[in-house]
Amino acid sequence: MAGLQFQIKTYNELSKEDLYAVLYLRSEIFVVEQDCVYQDIDYKDQKAMHILGFKKTKLLAYARIFKPNDYFEYASIGRVLVIKKERKHQYGYDLMKTAIEAIKKHFNEDSIAISAQKHLHAFYNNLGFSQKKEEYLEDGIPHIYMEFNRKCVTNCHDSR
Repeated sequence: MAGLQFQIKTYNELSKEDLYAVLYLRSEIFVVEQDCVYQDIDYKDQKAMHILGFKKTKLLAYARIFKPNDYFEYASIGRVLVIKKERKHQYGYDLMKTAIEAIKKHFNEDSIAISAQKHLHAFYNNLGFSQKKEEYLEDGIPHIYMEFNRKCVTNCHDSR
């Protein structure tokens, strides 16, 4: 099965169709699927770079990345999603690897922070992220703060 084609765009480079598809998927997954009422449109999209994963012309995966201090002290990745019926293909790994490489390419950063839903701890851990703080609630869902350091992935011995 063919993988996804990724596009990385600034907010101003997103077409109206891109933006509509992104907001639709974020609402579908983070509000409807997770039964969580929260304000997804947060005025942070303007600062972010957007990673869009397409199969042919259909948007199936998405994440946004930030420079250091735009969201966390380190560069960061957020709003990571793959539509439910496509998760079996493990596109989340491709999406996250693309996001990690985009942070290096566009921001020249090796350290990355995320606020991960707790049930995805093993997924992020497999990508080299490690939990750095205790569990907390964000929008009523258990989360954990995790960090990635490219230089540390193979050389550091931590709580992973």
